[in-house]
Parts: sequence; structure tokens; C-alpha cells
Amino acid sequence: MKKLLLFLFIFSITFIMNPEENSAAENLQAMIDSLEEGAVLKLEDKTYEGNIVINKSLTIIGSNKTVIKGDGTGSVIAIKAPNVTLRKLNVSNSSMDRNSAEEYAGIKIHTDGNVLEHINITDSYHGIYLSQAHDNKITHVDITGMGKGEIAAQGNGIHVYYSNRNILAHNTIEGTRDGMFFDYANNNESYQNNISDTRYGLHYMYSDENIFKENTFTMNTGGAAVMNSNRLLLKDNQFIVNYGNQSFGLLLLQANDNQIINNTFYMNQRGIYIDQATRNTLKGNKISQNQIGIELWASSNNQIFTENLITENTIPAVTIGGTSETNFWSEHGKGNDWGVSFPLTDLNQDGIGDFPITYRSSLYQLMEDQELSYLFLKSPALAIYEKMNAVLVDEKVMFNDPHPLAAAKGKQNIILYLALGLAAVLILMRACYRNLLLKS
Repeated sequence: MKKLLLFLFIFSITFIMNPEENSAAENLQAMIDSLEEGAVLKLEDKTYEGNIVINKSLTIIGSNKTVIKGDGTGSVIAIKAPNVTLRKLNVSNSSMDRNSAEEYAGIKIHTDGNVLEHINITDSYHGIYLSQAHDNKITHVDITGMGKGEIAAQGNGIHVYYSNRNILAHNTIEGTRDGMFFDYANNNESYQNNISDTRYGLHYMYSDENIFKENTFTMNTGGAAVMNSNRLLLKDNQFIVNYGNQSFGLLLLQANDNQIINNTFYMNQRGIYIDQATRNTLKGNKISQNQIGIELWASSNNQIFTENLITENTIPAVTIGGTSETNFWSEHGKGNDWGVSFPLTDLNQDGIGDFPITYRSSLYQLMEDQELSYLFLKSPALAIYEKMNAVLVDEKVMFNDPHPLAAAKGKQNIILYLALGLAAVLILMRACYRNLLLKS
């Protein structure tokens, strides 16, 4: 009897000292269920157990030390009421079952008008999943996946499914499958997100009229993949060092009527890759130090390339899969700046080269036949191959820019003008000297 009383005493003391470890899940769900609509719940600096369901409009505020940890069997937080606000939470440990009929996430949103901000999500299949959820705002969320070695075993940072008019801004996503995945999702806006170490930083499927501005993609297999999506605006984004076999900064596949404006594509295997795409406008982009600046398949028609800076790429642009004459390398008399690889004269100083630029190459055939050739574009052997083919076979025209830009060259143009001016003076002096000799 004494032993039983001693055991009950010790158990009671343990329960009192660590209530959150014994009943936190029940208490948190019970607190949520007991609150009135519109109430504010402030959580303490401790760990609460998931999985919780928010079924009324509430505001839940934690701190940098507030943790909601799932049991690994479902979503950690499920929002099933509109107008919920979550702020300052650490969320972790959703189910990682990729074969389940249910898509699990750190936070899964089923409703409209919710706000998530200053949240950290780890150890979850998807970070945030929006399912037929509209007009939500997700900002300052950090989502960390398991890394590139585990891409196939995990989901996406932010997954947007049949969800419209959401705002995603100032989020950081690292090491997930895709950073942001949009599936049948229209009119969403994404600003100033940083995405790295994913398969695709951004992935659009059947999603139209979205805006994607001022985001940064680094060290992904692919920066952004736009597939079967139309009328998007991608502006002022940075696609930097997205590298590997068949990697790219931006892929346009069966994507139409999109505006690709003022983006930077730097040190990618392919800056821009376009296949089976129509009527896209690429304007004001900086495409620099990529293996291939632009890879354009002949299945694509009516692209417009204008006012882009395309410089210091191993191959500036290549057309593959046949010949297409329905893509345009200038608009309204303004072509592209091709850098020092294509010296220009601009004698009337109107910013447009005096002659068109035509680029020919034989490497397109090698790229079509040998996929691994992309890995050796900087090899001296390929340079020799190119020179031999220039002599032995007819090279194919990769692009023809009828109005190449010269204005952006600045000092290079000044030097060129001085050299031309000096040459003109020397010619004039020589002509005058000859006239003097003839008269004498």
C-alpha cells in the first residue's frame, strides 16, 4: 500500500511539473474550441502538441520560442475557418507520407481571408498547402525542407491548389521539392521571396494571370518552370547559379502570352529555355555568363526579344529542332545588346547598330543528338569542333537581330568613335597631302 501511494505521489508531481508534455495537445485544442469568434489567443514560450484544427475565426499569437509540434500522422495545423491569423509560431513534424490520399503540411489552409506571418516551418511534407483557398496573405514565413538529396521524399515549400488571389511575400524557402508550386491557381501575387536548393524554385502548372516580382532563385536545379500557363508577369526577378544537367534559369513550356521583363539570368546552365511556347515577350532582361543565354526550340513561335542585354554567355542563343523564322529579335526598331562578342558601329549615335547581327553555329546538331554536350560547352574540344564545322559544313543561323543595340556599351562606343574619328582625320590629311603634291 505504501508503494502504491508513493508511486501515485511521484506521478502527480511529474504531471504538475510538466503539464504541457502530458496534456498540451488536449489543452490547446480545448482552448481553441472554447474561444468565441474573433478572439485572440496568446501562447506561451513552450511546445504545444499538434495536430490542431482551427474551426473559427481567431488570432493566435506566439513568440520566437512557441512551438506547435505534430505527431507525424497528419497536418500540424489545419485552418478550416475563414479570417484566421497566425503569428510568430514554430511549426514542425507533419506526416511525411507521400502516398496518402491526403496532402499533409505544416499548415494546411482550406478557407479564405487568412493571414500567416513570421512563422518557421520544418520537418513537414509540404510547408504550407492552400486547398481551394482564396484571398490569403502569407508573409515572412521560413520553410526548410530536407535538402536536395531528399527531394523525391518530400513536398513543396508553398503549394497553391485551385486557389486564387493570394499574396505570398518576403518568404524564404530552402531544400524542398519545389519552392512554390501553383496548380490551377490564378491571379496570385508573389513578391520578394528567396528560394534556394530546390528542384524548381517556382513551378506554374495550368495557372494564369499571376504576378511574380522581385524574387531571387539560387542554386536550384531549375529557377522557374512555367508550364501550360498564360498571361503571367515575371518582372525584376533574379535567376542566379541554377546549375546541373539540363538546368535553366527560366523554362517556358507550352506557355503563351507571358511578359518576361527586367529579370537577371546569371551563371545558369541555360538562362532561358523556350519550348512549344507562343507570343511571349522578353524585354529588358540581363542574360549574362550562362552556358547558353537563350535556348529556343523551333516548336516555339512569335516570341519577341527586345532591349535585352545578352553578354558573356558561352553560346549567346541557339535554335534547336529545326528552323523557325516566326520569332522576332527586335520590336519597334529596337533589338538587343549582344555585348563585346559582336562589335558594332553606330556612326549616327542613335543607339542602334549600323548593320544587323547574324549568328551562325553548328553546335545545335550536337545538342540535339548528345544530351551530355551541355556539360562541356566550355571545353576547348567544342571550340575546335565549331571551327572545323565552320569550314566543312554550312552553319545554321541561330538568330538575326536586324536592329542590335549599341547604346549600352558606353565607354566602348566612345573609344570606337575616337578611333573612327582619328581614322577619318588621317584619311582627310592624306587626301589633302596628295592634292598638294598634284598641284605642285
